[in-house]
Amino acid sequence: MSAPPSGLPVIAVPVGDPNGIGPEVALKSAVSSDVLKILKPVLVADSAVIEATAVRYGMEGRLAELLAGGEVAVSPVAALERAPEPGAVAAGAGAAAVAYARAAIRLAEAGGADAVVAGPHNETAVALAGIPFRGYPQLLAETTGTDPDDVFLMLATPRFRIVHATLHVGLRQALDSLTMGRVLSALRAAHTALCRMGIARPQIAVCGIDPHAGEGGLFGTDDETVTAPAVVRACNEGIAADGPRGADLLLQENAHDAYIAMYHDQGHIPAKLDGRGRALGLSIGAPVLFATVAHGSAHDIAGTGRADPAPFAGALIRMAGLLGGRETAAG
Repeated sequence: MSAPPSGLPVIAVPVGDPNGIGPEVALKSAVSSDVLKILKPVLVADSAVIEATAVRYGMEGRLAELLAGGEVAVSPVAALERAPEPGAVAAGAGAAAVAYARAAIRLAEAGGADAVVAGPHNETAVALAGIPFRGYPQLLAETTGTDPDDVFLMLATPRFRIVHATLHVGLRQALDSLTMGRVLSALRAAHTALCRMGIARPQIAVCGIDPHAGEGGLFGTDDETVTAPAVVRACNEGIAADGPRGADLLLQENAHDAYIAMYHDQGHIPAKLDGRGRALGLSIGAPVLFATVAHGSAHDIAGTGRADPAPFAGALIRMAGLLGGRETAAG
């Protein structure tokens, strides 16, 4: 692989589900002049997927020119047994999306990329492939040999950075898995990630498990036994942790650098409402910095040319800024 022009950061770009909009938004972003000014993208997918996407959207000449000049690279992965079928939710495509992500992570581990920004997968397609999958943080942990309990999802939007103590599990299972140790691990991962983003002394708030964080036991005692002790331990370790408090008031005040959400919807709803296509999903706690956009594979418009590449291009640009120390993950 040739060196990036002017020492720009290299970002591996697994395109996500080959039957979704991932290949379209990844390729359109990779050939964008705004993107190429600040990074070198390395497309990770089956060669047939990249070639078919380039032909479909009339980008063959532009891509060939950039490949020849070393401004864009391709790291091919042989994962699909048939040609991509835009719009089809299929087991083969789900397995390919996972294979692309793993290959990109390994590329970064080997020093071939500085970070990974992944295209959207489709959880139904991955499930059809029979692959146990609970989100990219778990996949990152498995691929890098990191304890899964030490890897968390951070959704970064223009206003918020929200770290999820639990993610893609049922609510009952999430509540059962919330322990003082898990919340403390999320606080540690958030603190380390924020320091890496250039925030000298991060202020981190912990959202309550129960309404109003239990209101002194009126609405439950989970926060007395789980989140409150985690905050005390974190503070004793030098982490500026606050809470637990009700998530609604904490987010309304917006006075902290990051928030620890207890379960999927507590974190995803405010992030999606605020981000509106501009959210960046970061997996934190592993040796490879891994990000995604906070939107799905949109199989309903795949292959039509109507997918907006701006959120994906923005994710690449913001990741490059993070790597270069020019901006925080929240932009």
